Amino acid sequence: MKNDVNRQVRLKARPDGIPQAEHFELVEAPLPTLAEGEVLVRNSFLSVEPAMRGWVSAVANYSEPVAIGAVMRSLAAGTVIESRHPDWRPGDRVTGLFGWQEVAAVKPAAIQRKIEDDDLPLSTALGVLGLNGLTAYFGLLDAGQPKKGETVVVSTAAGAVGSCVGQIARIEGCRTVGIAGGPTKAALCREAFGFDAAVDYKAPGFEVALAASCPGGIDVYFDNTSGAISDAVLRHLNVGARVVVCGTASIASWDPIPLGPRVERHLLVKRARMQGILVFDYADRYPQGLAKLAGWVREGRIRYREDILVGIEQAPDAIAGLYRGDNLGKRLIRID
Repeated sequence: MKNDVNRQVRLKARPDGIPQAEHFELVEAPLPTLAEGEVLVRNSFLSVEPAMRGWVSAVANYSEPVAIGAVMRSLAAGTVIESRHPDWRPGDRVTGLFGWQEVAAVKPAAIQRKIEDDDLPLSTALGVLGLNGLTAYFGLLDAGQPKKGETVVVSTAAGAVGSCVGQIARIEGCRTVGIAGGPTKAALCREAFGFDAAVDYKAPGFEVALAASCPGGIDVYFDNTSGAISDAVLRHLNVGARVVVCGTASIASWDPIPLGPRVERHLLVKRARMQGILVFDYADRYPQGLAKLAGWVREGRIRYREDILVGIEQAPDAIAGLYRGDNLGKRLIRID
């Protein structure tokens, strides 16, 4: 980073579907100056999330779309280098919505938390000990309500959220089946994250392999994809099953809404429940979830993988890369 320049990635054009590199621009801006009550953060890691596709879409979402010409909204982790607020001091390690930029001047409301776990890498605050891990924790335990001996199926099981879901389900005494794209990711589910079985949805005979992996049916389905993968899973729901809808990664665009098999008959006949999950609804319980997750990481009961791109210039193509399946683990951008 130049001493007098703040490099930023801004949204240049509104994408129709998955944002590509050409929808962003890398610009050099003056270093921000602090107003009273603000905090200056030097970012070390920028997060790349599947949800960012929704953040830049013109289609209605749970948050306001990022404005054209604005710094791309993003979670980041870094260090306070200057403060005009009494609660924050230089040297504090923090995470929050700081955007795709090297330095951010923010109000305290943008700071999610001070990172106290000095024995764990700072990068984990954006993955297993960030919103990804918290989504897995609350989504599975609160919405999925797994019981010992049940079968839990997870789509995008090699990803930052899915891999954590599978490991928490194992901790709860469940049998776990992961769905991932390609033999490398399927093997990662089994060998690194301890899934009892893993199915490659890209391979011929996916539906046959799924059925063979769930001979007793499915009690909990943690859905990160929607689409054809979920259509196949729903056929195997047990009576009283719970479906947790966390993401819709397989749908390129929701305008117009794509048509497919209807879920109502599955839910009716199996007396199943389908529930959406947004981690922001659990903000008041984040400390509880983070304490449990950090303990499991320290004990080796939860493992994680990170896919780190070096340099902010890697950011414009990073979201598209997620949807191409380029990453193995939580995707981050490290700023040197």
